Amino acid sequence: MTQPIAEDTEDEALSGPGGKYVYSIIRLDRSREFGEIGIGGSARVFTVHHNDLAAVVSDTPIVIYDPTRENVLAHEFVNETVMREFTLIPMSFGTVFRSEKDVSALLNSTYQAFTEVLDKMQDKIEFGLKILWDRDKVVASLEEQNDEIRRLKDEITRNAASSTYFARMQLGRLVEAAMEEASNRYVADVHEALKECSVASRSNKVIGDRMILNAAFLVDRKDEKSFDDKVKEVSRKYEDLLTFKYTGPWPPYNFVNIKLKLEKAT
Repeated sequence: MTQPIAEDTEDEALSGPGGKYVYSIIRLDRSREFGEIGIGGSARVFTVHHNDLAAVVSDTPIVIYDPTRENVLAHEFVNETVMREFTLIPMSFGTVFRSEKDVSALLNSTYQAFTEVLDKMQDKIEFGLKILWDRDKVVASLEEQNDEIRRLKDEITRNAASSTYFARMQLGRLVEAAMEEASNRYVADVHEALKECSVASRSNKVIGDRMILNAAFLVDRKDEKSFDDKVKEVSRKYEDLLTFKYTGPWPPYNFVNIKLKLEKAT
């Protein structure tokens, strides 16, 4: 996505709002107000246009916004409000233009790219799904199912005093290999279950030792309930081993990748 063009700091921008903070791009050929819900306080959120494209904006000083929780939530809240009625292209947090004229120029110069993406994203929403596992419970389950792991563990337990370092290392390798196989199997099963009611998916980097899946799913609005039901179904299947963290709907942050070349304003 795009990056802010403002180079001033907040301390240098005390003369009042002069710029435009851009939240998203929608298809709309008439002016629209969304209320005083913008970033930085009760800023009025409205549209700036070029033909049938509109940028959702609010007035702002020319500043670089810190990604504080308050600021990020304000940015997301505006897009969540807009997406209730419109298909949108979300802009990166902190995207600031110096004037309404500059926003219109952006819509003009990238009209075709924005239009194509809006066509592809029409009536599409995003859901996030993170899956964490309880390693101890998974290991216990593997010990019940895997004859070789169970045999080697029993042998080491019976001969605790004389069991060799090699035997323990061998058990450790067997368990880790089985854990990796189980993780891949769980993830593949989840993707297979959700494939029939989603348009696309994207896997992101997992965080920490317990997380085995960090994914985003693109879903047609008409299939939202089917997707919800399927997530619940697969989560029940693994409820003794896995924890599902399910969020959304969101704008399609993970499925829109427009790189804009913004020239420095003079």
